[in-house]
Amino acid sequence: MKVRLMRHSACVLGALAISTPALAAEHTLHGALSNGQVSGDVRLRYEAVDQDNALKDADALTIRTRLGYRTGSYQGVTGVLEFEDSRTVLGLDDYNNTQGKNTDYSVIADPETTEVDQAYLQYSGYNVTARAGRQVIAYDNQRHVGHVGWRQDRQTFDALSLAYTPTDTLTLNYAHLNQRNRIFAEAQDLPAKDHLLNLGYQTGFGKLTAYAYLLEVDDGTDNALDTLGLRFAGTYDMAPVTLLYAAEYAKQEATAGANEFDADYNKLKAGVGFNGITVALIYEVLGSDDGNYGFSTPLATLHAFNGWADQFLATPASGLEDLSLTVKGSLAGGQWTIVYHDFSANESTAGLDDLGDEWGLAYNRGFAEHYSAGIKYARYSAGDSAAGKVDTNKLWLTLGVTF
Repeated sequence: MKVRLMRHSACVLGALAISTPALAAEHTLHGALSNGQVSGDVRLRYEAVDQDNALKDADALTIRTRLGYRTGSYQGVTGVLEFEDSRTVLGLDDYNNTQGKNTDYSVIADPETTEVDQAYLQYSGYNVTARAGRQVIAYDNQRHVGHVGWRQDRQTFDALSLAYTPTDTLTLNYAHLNQRNRIFAEAQDLPAKDHLLNLGYQTGFGKLTAYAYLLEVDDGTDNALDTLGLRFAGTYDMAPVTLLYAAEYAKQEATAGANEFDADYNKLKAGVGFNGITVALIYEVLGSDDGNYGFSTPLATLHAFNGWADQFLATPASGLEDLSLTVKGSLAGGQWTIVYHDFSANESTAGLDDLGDEWGLAYNRGFAEHYSAGIKYARYSAGDSAAGKVDTNKLWLTLGVTF
């Protein structure tokens, strides 16, 4: 018995001898810095664009590298520093990169750039998380505020953000943005005076969100863009069937110099999941103010909405109605997606009604723990000629690794 007790005591003392310096290190500034974590990811992508117009077909092979460091915690404070670099590879750069190069080619919005992607200090404690500095901000499904992670140079914001979670079901988010670091490299970043308020309440059937996004580019002009809305989205398990549903409404007021506009936003989603297959029908309306202004979401992850061919990154003045059907499932360890969009104008003016349709196909698969690969294709067919759109085909091949 004495031998066992001596052995047990020796193990406990040994563990304390090892853990005590580690615990002490977490409570010192030096310990927080030396016990940080390094992270990174690399994404290689080929993109091809073929449009039925006078522009040349575009091809781009780009590689995006992101390296970051997160400190340990000191008195509830942590720090993050992250760099991002995007380059063309093998000289395959026959595309309009939005920086004035190759303007006779179709656009692929992946300019070469090296920049600080994130750099912020964060405090966590007393149900509050506060961040100050350059950071990613994404709310809900990113329809209004997102990071545009699809592009090689993702969107971040220079901001002060606060998240307060007094209970497990209630979250209050606020952010003040003084610069929008957009996807077009630093030359096209925008100074801002934006206020974002997002209140979320989790129920047993889904999440209810109320939001107010008060946007303004700080360029000395009158350009306020105020959006207030309500959203409810969730799933309900009725094994072996899962129901998916969402409803959203927003009201927007916009100022452009001496002109003022207003427009509504509506969205309804109904879907079902069964035996590994998910089918969802979505009806989304970005309203118009008598054909003079279309509902706008300049901070959104736009590629995720209204078609992968990116024909409606800016809402037409006639507004946009998008009826889409999405089918998803699993195959060979990966995920496949088929999506169809039917587009029309919200306000039919000057013979403008049919805005075309689009098919999208995608397959993505992870492998070898840290790697992923994907293929995606979009085919947009133009509608009424007055819409100014043309038939467009886009193809993406992607290979990624995280570490």
